Amino acid sequence: MAWDVFSIIGTAAFAISGAIVAMEEEYDIFGVYILGMVTAFGGGAVRNLLIGVPVSVLWEQESLFIVATLLITLIFFFSKYLLSHWNRWGTYFDAVGLGAFAIQGAMLAMQLHMPLYAVIVAAVLTGAGGGVIRDLLAARRPLVFKEEIYAVWAAIAGLVVGLGIFESDLDLYALLVLTAGMRILSLIFHWKLPQRKIHASQR
Repeated sequence: MAWDVFSIIGTAAFAISGAIVAMEEEYDIFGVYILGMVTAFGGGAVRNLLIGVPVSVLWEQESLFIVATLLITLIFFFSKYLLSHWNRWGTYFDAVGLGAFAIQGAMLAMQLHMPLYAVIVAAVLTGAGGGVIRDLLAARRPLVFKEEIYAVWAAIAGLVVGLGIFESDLDLYALLVLTAGMRILSLIFHWKLPQRKIHASQR
């Protein structure tokens, strides 16, 4: 049950996110559909490649493709009414998608009895991969390469799942709320990871 819920939540959130970015970049309707779909399914496709799951599994998710198509269509044709508050709510969609897909990716790796580090990688790729592809196609700097904390929350969610700390469906739903909440808090309070800059004079 939890697997299906996370799949739907993640697909919906990232399909909307991709469609919005496409419209912000003034893509035509075909470009909006392409970017929305790539954002929703790109991370899972890359994850499958790296952990040995046949990519063809992607095409068996007919119901998720229908969900993504309907939402992208809704966003495109009714954007004037639905997106007046996008600047406020857009990051929330992305945060929810990050959390849902990170947990889903970790669950899949656990089902395949993969080691802990593979579970974490699967969580990061599933949670952040679609957003990276979206930003690259839109000629934007991917969120994972910015100072703000993004993929780290996906990695932590993967670690929690991999260690078996949260196992029941209710626990996993709580982890989703926690992961998305921490992502949003990191934006609100401008939490950043340590960084070091190297200037030309230091080389």
